[in-house]
Amino acid sequence: MSHPIDVVVTGLGATTPLGGDAPTTWAAALAGESGARPFENDWVEKYGLPVTFAATIKVKPEEVLPRPEMKRMDPSAQYAIIAAREAWADAGSPEVDGERLGAVVSSGIGGIWTTLDGWDTLREKGARRILPMTVPMLMPNSPSAYVSLEFGAKAGAHALVSACASGAEAIGYGVEMIRTGRADVVIAGGTEATIHPMPIAAFAASRTLSLRNDDPTAASRPYDTERDGFVIGEGAGVVVLESAAHAAARGARVYGRIAGVGLSADGYHITSPEPSGDGQIRAMNAALAESGVAATDVVHVNAHATSTVVGDLIEARSVRGVLGEDSDHVALSATKSMTGHLLGGAGALETIFTVLALHDRQAPPTINVDSPDPELVLDLVRDKPRALPDGDIAAINNSFGFGGHNVALVVTSA
Repeated sequence: MSHPIDVVVTGLGATTPLGGDAPTTWAAALAGESGARPFENDWVEKYGLPVTFAATIKVKPEEVLPRPEMKRMDPSAQYAIIAAREAWADAGSPEVDGERLGAVVSSGIGGIWTTLDGWDTLREKGARRILPMTVPMLMPNSPSAYVSLEFGAKAGAHALVSACASGAEAIGYGVEMIRTGRADVVIAGGTEATIHPMPIAAFAASRTLSLRNDDPTAASRPYDTERDGFVIGEGAGVVVLESAAHAAARGARVYGRIAGVGLSADGYHITSPEPSGDGQIRAMNAALAESGVAATDVVHVNAHATSTVVGDLIEARSVRGVLGEDSDHVALSATKSMTGHLLGGAGALETIFTVLALHDRQAPPTINVDSPDPELVLDLVRDKPRALPDGDIAAINNSFGFGGHNVALVVTSA
């Protein structure tokens, strides 16, 4: 049953491997561009990294932020501030009492650049050379805190950490802040800045990264028979959420509605998804139930689909289990094929993609699928966008994280 308080999306902001803002990123996704590129440094030779590429940020923060501001922030917070400022401006810079404004900006890992740089400084130069701002820079709640300070958000500043589901869960929590009456407007999203040699080596050691070093742009290939792991990415996605009443009162443009939030946990394994997909199914069903949307009304799914051998098919079967055997009309997109995997930022960016897919009536493509897995039981949008139907339509955005975190958001058209 749908909730009596509708929550709508009125602002979008992003900085990603595809572009320095949300419109550029969306245009690149519709064009089927890849953000993966070789490292432009000596990391591979210096550290013997087995992976030589990543989906690095397209527009560097130093091109956008003044140097004194950058020095106070870890890159994860820099990305979040860039995306939040864009989203706020895109929403028309709404006038709202600070006590009715919230901030929920999550990261899966937090300020790892600051942490590791601080350790290097301590070892090489001693304790006196550690920067006074090190702790506020490395805190995983630092991006949320900076967004709260920037816009005077006093209803609450939160940073939910649920690995690769963090960004989507942040948006879900923002929805709940509005529905429970704590806020009228919430700035919500996710950010990540982990393209550093240590996390690269660690993810490679866990055998989750693609080793397609000879062809980075083709490395992320969800549902392809030759998929061999994900491409690590970086960046941020932020949305402005409002109660529908607040948005209407100020005449705001509405992109879409976050109609349902579904959360669950696998309780199975620290990295592997539960094989039957039970937790994913429960999250999607909960989101649909909360939204009041019937499974038969879903026309699009933005899949978590990271390009791992096991995870992709578990999710595909879960989606089919929720939407039914007659779900051939559902357009499935796996946008990590283009952006790489933004970890804690992924769910937020993919929520933006899902909102825009319904708004623009175009499901973005999945690239690099030369040989679809014969076990894929869904209709994958390949290479070119696909038109979505007119009228009131709905979509699901899935985000799953290490530790068995499952988040599903149901988005409906404006």
